Amino acid sequence: MRKRRKTSRQRGGLQIVTLCISTAMVLILLGLVLLTAFTANNLSAYMKQTFTVTMLLGDDMSDSEAKHLCQTLQQRPYISRLAYISKSTALKEGKEALGADPSEFVGTNPFPASVEFSLRPEYANSDSLKWIAKELKQNPKITEITYPEDLINQVNKTLRKISVVLLVLAGLLLIVSFSLINNTVRLSIYARRFSIHTMKLVGASWSFIRWPFIRRAIWLGLLAGIIADLVLAAGVYLLYINEPDIMTVLPWQALTITGASVLLAGIIITMFCSWLSVNKFLRMKAGELYKI
Repeated sequence: MRKRRKTSRQRGGLQIVTLCISTAMVLILLGLVLLTAFTANNLSAYMKQTFTVTMLLGDDMSDSEAKHLCQTLQQRPYISRLAYISKSTALKEGKEALGADPSEFVGTNPFPASVEFSLRPEYANSDSLKWIAKELKQNPKITEITYPEDLINQVNKTLRKISVVLLVLAGLLLIVSFSLINNTVRLSIYARRFSIHTMKLVGASWSFIRWPFIRRAIWLGLLAGIIADLVLAAGVYLLYINEPDIMTVLPWQALTITGASVLLAGIIITMFCSWLSVNKFLRMKAGELYKI
């Protein structure tokens, strides 16, 4: 009898370890998808902020008027960064690029003053740029506005495709995660189906029978989530050692949200799967327990 109890405890402990490890592996995959989604989103925002819109100013606009224009533009909600390039600065840069002074040949400074600015990510698309350019051109002293329209369209199109792929992948992974964890939890409860039925026969309420299984599932989900977070943190740390710039597209806010989501997912999924499995065995009659 003592040997049988020891064997039963070892089997139960092995089931718990198996459930914890399998749940942690699924949560690691879920965390990787979240990290990939955050990376893609932050990378797209970073790329959009690198787009430069150049606004050429007329020769009749003075430096004071240009600076006042820059102060006005800086207050617009779509401006991320802004820089004013005066005619003298443009001439100096032209000398360095050409290796000669073009004003000596032309007689005057051929470079116009300009304002270069980058947009906030939500405004870095063709539709927004069209009405922004239309609004700015109402100033008669602004001669031309140029921006890489084809590049912006191509980047936005590619990012939309990536977003759809990540969304589908996250949905499929969530379904697979739930199925795998549900099957593992059900197998762990299957060994105690007769105990569940015995407690039901002696008059125990369903909530009283369910609670020990749900409590164990919460602790298992918490432990699996912690293990998954530690593995993900180790992976991010290795990436940071080899490529420190990874933190520009994967800031600590994204890491915190990912870690909390993995932990919460582990608790909720295991708890819900345990609730479903126990209810299944509670609904069964005595004869049905031998047929499964």
